[in-house]
Amino acid sequence: MLRPDPRPPSAEGGATGTLAEETAIKRSKPLTGHYNSTAWVESGVGEAPEAADGNAGEDIRRLRPLTVLEHLSEASQPLTLAQLAATMRVPKSTLMRLLRSMEAQGYLLHMPAERGYVPGTRATTLALRMLRGSNIRRECRAVLRNLVRSLGETCNLTVPDAGRVLYVERIDTTAPLRMHLPPGTWVPMHCTASGKLFLASMPLLERRSILAQLQLTRHSPRTITERRELEEELERIARRGVGIDNEEFVLGMVAVAVPVRGKDGSLVAAVACHAPTARRSLDELLTCVPELRAAADAMGRILSPAKD
Repeated sequence: MLRPDPRPPSAEGGATGTLAEETAIKRSKPLTGHYNSTAWVESGVGEAPEAADGNAGEDIRRLRPLTVLEHLSEASQPLTLAQLAATMRVPKSTLMRLLRSMEAQGYLLHMPAERGYVPGTRATTLALRMLRGSNIRRECRAVLRNLVRSLGETCNLTVPDAGRVLYVERIDTTAPLRMHLPPGTWVPMHCTASGKLFLASMPLLERRSILAQLQLTRHSPRTITERRELEEELERIARRGVGIDNEEFVLGMVAVAVPVRGKDGSLVAAVACHAPTARRSLDELLTCVPELRAAADAMGRILSPAKD
């Protein structure tokens, strides 16, 4: 509790208390504001974090690596140094040192041809370990396990990750003929069921921007490598609401994927099922879509629960 100063006012101050005490009082006031994933924003102040005083500014600088990862994980495509610097309101020279350090430690990956940065293997591994250590992981696996038991084929939970598809969780079939893709694996967008579903669900301008940066590498004789043909395929998928892979990623393997939507209706992930053509054709796998949709609805309630 602050008490009045019994000493008389000084000739210089003209008021009760000393300059040091007034400064202490000012500094004792708690910082008010919010952290909006870009920077700490003080109430009534529109300055960048560089201008913050005291411990608050230092805390923001220490949190910059997490802020970088947060922006990259939310982006649908790689972000360049200039884009990150503008978003975070940090000088390019300062941010470049941080990005190089994070890249050297495996937390970032610099895409070729100056296309920008994406989360690195170490960051993705950390995210997956955190997910697997939670109840969310067990609930997701339970949904996939029931789906595999019903369909008899391998099923996956996937998410878009900076122009790629990331396998978050997976339950394999017990059948001897199967493809091994453990959680944490990245696969291309343009030739996988989940990837094409993610592309088809994007706004047109965003989709074209990503397609302009994707290398449409041929993985099998059936891979679509012409952009116009791929755009036509994505339009069909957008109308159907189901992603398909007709032996485009691996010859002899077909797959279908359906969207997992959050409580606001946005696409947050996909549930996919793939099978060797020796057991099922693509048309046969498409008959499993109703069961896949039911599993995707259950997954949506897990990943984006409704607020009480």
